Amino acid sequence: MRHVEISGKRLRLREVTVDDVDALHAVYGDPTATEHLPFDPRTREEVEEVVAEALRAAEAEPRLLYVFAVTEPESSGAIGVARLHIEADHPHSAEIGLGLRPDHWGRGMGTDLIRLTLLFGFKHLRLHRIWGARSPANTAAQLAMLVAGMVEEGRIRHHVRARGVWRDSIVHSALEDEWEGHRET
Repeated sequence: MRHVEISGKRLRLREVTVDDVDALHAVYGDPTATEHLPFDPRTREEVEEVVAEALRAAEAEPRLLYVFAVTEPESSGAIGVARLHIEADHPHSAEIGLGLRPDHWGRGMGTDLIRLTLLFGFKHLRLHRIWGARSPANTAAQLAMLVAGMVEEGRIRHHVRARGVWRDSIVHSALEDEWEGHRET
């Protein structure tokens, strides 16, 4: 599976390209958008490397990393990013990471994005478990994950260091046999 594209009612995921660097920098470089992410805002050069890594990963065998530009169906311009990283030692499990531009927050798009990512992982990759971690302060992500069908598993203490301080993470997961795949995204 080299070129991946998956569409829902309000969002579409497609492989990132070098043309997406500026749009992804609008997420990864924005202090508001990265407030709850496990890294400081990234420079444009760092985002270029993220895209280069994604392009290399798309050619790897087996493929363990998928990085998608998130778009609205009627537009090709990225409004966010979704990552799905399959664990090399546990190839039926993957971690997701998501980000949307702040001007798209508060409209349920995070929930739709999670559902679309779960759909891809379970239906197309045949994964058994998909998980993601969030900042304890990110209640919007908590709600989006729960509404999308993920279960809160627990807290990892001092899991990441961002903005000069240690931060806990709250882990959520979905299992293939519990997933409500009949929901449309």
